[in-house]
Amino acid sequence: MTTFAGPAPTEFIELDERWSTHNYHPLPVVITEAEGAWVTDVTGRRYLDFLSAYSALNFGHRHPELVAAAVTQLGRVTLTSRAFHHDVLGRFCAELAQLTGTEMVLPMNTGAEAVESALKVARKWAYEVKGVPAGQAEIVVAGSNFHGRTISIVSFSTDETARTGFGPYTPGFVVVKYGDAAALADAITERTAAVLLEPIQGEAGVIVPPDGYLAEARRLCDEAGVLLIADEIQSGLARTGTLLALDHERVRADLYTLGKALGGGIVPLSAVVGRRDVLGVLNPGEHGSTFGGNPLACAVGRAVIRLLSTGEYQRRSASLGAHLHARLGELVGHGLAEVRGRGLWAGIDIAPGGLSGRAASEELAGRGVLCKETHGATLRIAPPLTISQEDLDQGIDAIAAVVRRPATS
Repeated sequence: MTTFAGPAPTEFIELDERWSTHNYHPLPVVITEAEGAWVTDVTGRRYLDFLSAYSALNFGHRHPELVAAAVTQLGRVTLTSRAFHHDVLGRFCAELAQLTGTEMVLPMNTGAEAVESALKVARKWAYEVKGVPAGQAEIVVAGSNFHGRTISIVSFSTDETARTGFGPYTPGFVVVKYGDAAALADAITERTAAVLLEPIQGEAGVIVPPDGYLAEARRLCDEAGVLLIADEIQSGLARTGTLLALDHERVRADLYTLGKALGGGIVPLSAVVGRRDVLGVLNPGEHGSTFGGNPLACAVGRAVIRLLSTGEYQRRSASLGAHLHARLGELVGHGLAEVRGRGLWAGIDIAPGGLSGRAASEELAGRGVLCKETHGATLRIAPPLTISQEDLDQGIDAIAAVVRRPATS
């Protein structure tokens, strides 16, 4: 079994192991500084970040425009709660709606909160607008999904690690195979409020659905009077080469959940964006968050919107992503079994006989590249959209060296 080759700063790791809950299995790297696509550990060693906090760092670490927005707002006001108005919320919501081509914004904090909020809105819309009998609304979801880890969300997870031991589960969800339009059609009934899908499944290994699947999902929802909810928390905000991953298929959702990169890698910030007649079903007191839409998060979010409005990061993701996929594709049959994804986002399956995903992650860390495994022999590649082609090639070279190693070495 391959072991991590770099220095292990045991003092910090032992503190984590002693005092923090063991709900993660991190690599033995203790980061203390970061800038752009690079991080530095407590020993002074530098690593190339090929994970970007699962797309939360689309703009790299400490992007100067985002840091400046946060610092400026820190000198004014950081939190009011929604008991009062503040002078950043309305502008943030208007600008996010304009960027995404939507009509209303519900700001929250985490991705899971955004998904939970969208589920609540969809159910209320089903009862008040569609006319589904009280307590009978259903949400159709896809197998192998990842939308968070709250009780309701793990209730419709098919990942036994995320689900087992947390019952009883929340009812009202119907799970169908991802990418199977016929199964989706069969699952939609008069009680269906919404279909919730990831345009690309991230945690599952960056799974891209078959061509036409998302357009067919839109058609089925329109035909049945059902909402389409797109979870773009990982796939959105330029990660795949377009603003939203659904844009590749020229499909529009009724509601989108956004998060991760929306906070610029500085603060938690998420949102549900979509149709006014859907989000408008919420009334005062029915949903809320003390920190949701706080001035600090809104200020950073506005700076993120300004960066995305130029189109620069979408173009960088598309062009560098083409380079990434071309080079990774050359490794299929030479250490890799499959490469999937779009833009600067890839899931790579190590060929049978090669290292496990965990061992490969450790080997890569030893070579100064940080990424993380998922589901056995799969690695997720998601460098910051600010990365240079030279640094991108350095990371790919390390991947090539590692995936060609047999498991017995």
